Amino acid sequence: MADHGTVEYATYEEHAKTYSLFTNLAKWGTIAVVLLMVFMWFFLL
Repeated sequence: MADHGTVEYATYEEHAKTYSLFTNLAKWGTIAVVLLMVFMWFFLL
């Protein structure tokens, strides 16, 4: 069989950075949607 080398796993630091990015995007995305809804309520009613 062919030798495919060693398997490399993601480190905990990479996992922590990815999770931090995900939570920040979720937080700022939620804030943006709430602000959009408030502005729509204010300007369209």
